Amino acid sequence: MTRSASPSAPPPALSCPGFRFAGIRAGIKSKDGLDLGLIACDAEDGASAAAVFTRNRVAAAPVLLSRQVIRAGRKVRGVVVNSGNANACTGPTGLADARAMQAAAARALGVRPGEILVASTGVIGKPLPMPEVGAGITLAAADLSPTGFGRFAEAIMTTDRRPKTARREVTLGGRTATLLGTTKGAGMIAPNMATTLTFVTADVALPTPTLRRAVALAVAPTFNALAVDGDTSTNDTLAVLCAPAEPRTRMLGVRDARAFTAALTDLLGDLARQLMTDGEGVHHVVTVEVTGAPSAAAAHKVAHRIATSPLVKTAIAGGDPNWGRVLCAVGNAGVAVRPERLALWLDAVEVARAGRAAPGFDEAAAAAVMAQPSYRLRVDLGLGRASTRFLACDLSHRYVEINADYRT
Repeated sequence: MTRSASPSAPPPALSCPGFRFAGIRAGIKSKDGLDLGLIACDAEDGASAAAVFTRNRVAAAPVLLSRQVIRAGRKVRGVVVNSGNANACTGPTGLADARAMQAAAARALGVRPGEILVASTGVIGKPLPMPEVGAGITLAAADLSPTGFGRFAEAIMTTDRRPKTARREVTLGGRTATLLGTTKGAGMIAPNMATTLTFVTADVALPTPTLRRAVALAVAPTFNALAVDGDTSTNDTLAVLCAPAEPRTRMLGVRDARAFTAALTDLLGDLARQLMTDGEGVHHVVTVEVTGAPSAAAAHKVAHRIATSPLVKTAIAGGDPNWGRVLCAVGNAGVAVRPERLALWLDAVEVARAGRAAPGFDEAAAAAVMAQPSYRLRVDLGLGRASTRFLACDLSHRYVEINADYRT
């Protein structure tokens, strides 16, 4: 049984047994606000860790470093994150700075550098202000608290309007376990292994291989199925840390591992939707559903193309049921479709049938659906039984304003 809590239903406390959190202002951002976060795992043996990272070939220095930690299969004892500077496209100096962040966090926590994950987010191409980063890590370590998660969530934000957190309780191995997660990101969001920066802690004993499988399964229908603007960041990181708060807690069995995966998927789905609703300039969140596909891969391709089409996104922004743009996107998805079998709905309003306007198509009813803050757009390919869902949003004037003024 899983119990949930998110901003729509405030949890009693944003905490996860066995972990401490901090968020402080180090002076990395040009504007006021918290900009450095720290997670510490207090379990004697550290935390099992699994993560997925960007597939952007221009990966940021902290991504390169954290990949090494995860690939080594080591237990993780801490995470250090800064916002306001991506430490991407910064060459050998950037990698040295990421290593310095890792080493500083390790010293502050009394652990080894190889037990620390590093993440950064913000402006690309500028070197990190290392004096501020170093001093900030020391300050954050002194501020670590079991109840500091809210400040950590705030410290990793960039253009986000609000922190995004979610909490789940699930019965595993005869005891109640807690999963606690946060995500940031309002733009440069597209699915490619991970999306933005996302961190989850859980007070469970789970072997690393089992955790890796759980994360892969949970990411696929959540963070790998949404797009704000179609750009995959240089810094995308999604990391999950699992450590039992009580020593000698037995490892989860197969049935409990499945329950954990279900709870993790539910939590990540919550965070993904929060991410979309807080996207840059977003006014409408649309669930794109593709049915009748010949394969899951084909369904995903079509849904992704619809969700990232600028013409579809601007039609969503304007509340314009210009349905031809959707079918055009379907045809551009790289899937062999048959136009005469295509059908389209906006919620319960039938828009197109057999690749043309549906008999009696009610444009006013379709426009009323598109005026809502959230609705469903469903395309049936008429070619098979595979299906998928994808979260999409509009492309508004506000999005352009935010990104035109990003560095100012």
